[in-house]
Amino acid sequence: MRIVSVVGARPQFIKLAPIIRAAARIEGLEHRVVHTGQHYDDAMSGTFFRELEIPEPSHNLAVGSGSHGQQTAEMIRRLEPVLEAEKPDWVLLYGDTNSTVAGALVASKLKQRTAHIEAGLRSFNRGMPEEINRIVADHLSDLLFSPTQVGVDNLCREGLESRAVLSGDVMYDALLANLCKAEKRTDSLAYHWPEGGYALATVHRAENTDDLTRLRALIAALERVAVELCPVVLALHPRTRKVLDANHVGIEHVGIIGPQPYFDLLLLEKRARMILTDSGGVQKEAYFARVPCVTLRDETEWIETLENSCNQLAGASDPERIVAAARGAQSAGPWASHYGRGDAARVIIEELIKRTGQTATGRRGRKHAHKRVSS
Repeated sequence: MRIVSVVGARPQFIKLAPIIRAAARIEGLEHRVVHTGQHYDDAMSGTFFRELEIPEPSHNLAVGSGSHGQQTAEMIRRLEPVLEAEKPDWVLLYGDTNSTVAGALVASKLKQRTAHIEAGLRSFNRGMPEEINRIVADHLSDLLFSPTQVGVDNLCREGLESRAVLSGDVMYDALLANLCKAEKRTDSLAYHWPEGGYALATVHRAENTDDLTRLRALIAALERVAVELCPVVLALHPRTRKVLDANHVGIEHVGIIGPQPYFDLLLLEKRARMILTDSGGVQKEAYFARVPCVTLRDETEWIETLENSCNQLAGASDPERIVAAARGAQSAGPWASHYGRGDAARVIIEELIKRTGQTATGRRGRKHAHKRVSS
């Protein structure tokens, strides 16, 4: 059996790593990786491949930056001949980026079976490009792996019940596999601040970076948190830095660092007093690490994290609301287990094999049981 994973952005590289490990345990399973080049510099791509021990991609489309339309169109153009030549049994799509929707469109046109990992998420905000990408990928895909029961329920409401499988979250797999390794990194930036003595912030979504009023309000809120509550460390995304520099937005009290390798980011998250972010992936990692989170958006796809104020929606336009949420973060918890048992990648690979109508033997010669988790 041959599967092809289509990835292009740093959150997808994290999700890919457990799938690579699970696929490597199966005799006769070929796994090819196509990197669209959506994220292409070393800090956003190369370091993730090295740290997570992901092999060099079989194909790098080197699409680079551009508007949503330009970038997606170029991905489609370059991906089509690759998938035609590979003729995979399954095309695996991850998350909600332009790479995801491009893969879904090309594979469906070629009548190749597709499976969407992280299916069923909904923010119910059609103004988010990610929401459109999720919906298109889910409705075009043949198999939908949802990380949570809420995701399965969303798919059922959209008439996709027969394609839905409750798999657990591959990002939880990744955290369990890598946190101990990260903690051995004695040279990490995370050790520059005392554990529990700082807030970690990330800001990268277009809805926040492309609206200068919102971005100024976010920076003002982070400055207040730094002055009134605890030091703030902002891992500054290249897009955000570009907007701040172009508009001469100064930052006085917040500590600035660049995009962090995966292990360093895990440590920064685990050791923080709280996390302020507009990233879906960071929200989840905060939840996995049991660190209070303040989400700098008006909605979240990860509604399970909102239980017991483990995550609070604070928006991005009202500094008072953000600071108030940060003040209340210390009362967060307890945390529940919504994201599986850390074996999502195994569940996904076994379900793909079962749906292909094949049996496979593990490296040690034992037959793998193919158990449907939910539908």
